[in-house]
Amino acid sequence: MSKDSKARQKTGKLLSFIPTGEYYFTKGLKAYQRRDFHKAKKYIERAMHLEPGEPMIVCQLAIIYTELGEYKESNRLLHLILDELDPDMVECHYFLANNYAHQGFFKDAYQHAKQYMDLDEEGEFIEDTEDLLDLLSLEAEELEEDLYEQDDLITKQEEARNLLESGHFPKAIDLLTSVIDEFPEYWSAYNNLALAHFYLGEVEKAETILNEVLEKNPGNLHALCNKLVFAFYQKEKKVVEQLKETLKKIKPMLIEHQFKVGATLALVGEYEVAYLWLRKLHKQGFDGDGPFYYWLSYAAFHTGREQLAEGFWKKVLQLNPEKEGLEPWNENRDSIEGIEDHTPTIFKKIKSDYIEERLFGMFLSSLSEKKDEILTSKDVSRHDLEEKYFLWLKGNQKISSLAVHETAKELYQFHQPIGTVEAGLYLMWFTVSVEMEKAKVELKNYKAFAAAIEYLWRKLRNEKVTQQTIAQQYGLSLTTVQKYIKIVNIHLC
Repeated sequence: MSKDSKARQKTGKLLSFIPTGEYYFTKGLKAYQRRDFHKAKKYIERAMHLEPGEPMIVCQLAIIYTELGEYKESNRLLHLILDELDPDMVECHYFLANNYAHQGFFKDAYQHAKQYMDLDEEGEFIEDTEDLLDLLSLEAEELEEDLYEQDDLITKQEEARNLLESGHFPKAIDLLTSVIDEFPEYWSAYNNLALAHFYLGEVEKAETILNEVLEKNPGNLHALCNKLVFAFYQKEKKVVEQLKETLKKIKPMLIEHQFKVGATLALVGEYEVAYLWLRKLHKQGFDGDGPFYYWLSYAAFHTGREQLAEGFWKKVLQLNPEKEGLEPWNENRDSIEGIEDHTPTIFKKIKSDYIEERLFGMFLSSLSEKKDEILTSKDVSRHDLEEKYFLWLKGNQKISSLAVHETAKELYQFHQPIGTVEAGLYLMWFTVSVEMEKAKVELKNYKAFAAAIEYLWRKLRNEKVTQQTIAQQYGLSLTTVQKYIKIVNIHLC
């Protein structure tokens, strides 16, 4: 038996060791000084868990996040300090200025740098802040034009994303096209523009845009993911398998790219790999939005992690209450989310600048349980065809039927619930109906117009469908369908 063994035997007593926040904070600082940022993050996170209200610990963790390039999380902690923990820790303004500068938010960087200078004229980081301001300012007269240009770009991109999510596809196309004209190498705008065209059923145009991105910016991850999504909805099995295998081999470093890969693979049914990516982000403290938890819940459920899926779905409902009923364990979840009873979405369409979207909103309101609430809202705008539609929906006896609505109802027999992709079919019909209204075309044969619109929509999406198949679906003769296809084609913008 060794001497050490005897010593332990002689002692015969175990001393409990309860590490404090200070202990882990010190270990974290040492790891940080060695530039072992991952280990430093681990220790400082533990210290913050033990002493959650200590601003020094929170600030050090924010600095580590900056070193790791996780600027969003760093900013969150720095704002937490200034808003709640210690408003007098003014050096947080300097750290925020650096973070925002790295992110390209130059206006915010400039404001926080100036705030630090004003609050601590003899502070530790004064010289560094002056250098940062010199870098940000460049030349005083160019500050607003040059420094804020990227802020404006990000703002437009965010607005476009919101338009896409709310189904305002034509408006999103206009905005994204203007962004590309101004910033011809801003690939994110191209990818979102492709999505907008795809949702409207303009598949060839969408794929052309993605091919242009991949030609000019080879390996663009968002373009690859979107190509997979398009192929999946087009039921192009060979292309889907090929792109799935490509994406499964990619190991993205950026958080944004990890989320994109995870969400895309979840959408196409590759739940195990999707779960690994999304769960990894969750464990790292990624503060995701509704779509992040939506796909994480789906991936968890379909890989047998039902309890976790339920927990993640609660987060989905906190962020997006309108998702109720779309749970991954819901037997009726065989489509993209339906929008017929999403009142906020209907309101957005009714308030759109585009008449086809406003008409679509009218139609959706007729399907909603909250129809009366929507139609009595001051947000409902009514002009020409909309006025007729509104009066008809309110039960005006003078209007026996409304062709624009009856044709949409014929489409609804075969396309419900209405998801993001199906919305393109209805938008196409309402666009055509407005043009035919201007041309005084009689809309009597609702089934025939519905059949013609569906056929042209499917052809635009490169779906292999014959006129005879559509004729049989709607119980019409082939001759009738062909006649109405010609009529619709004339008015198809």
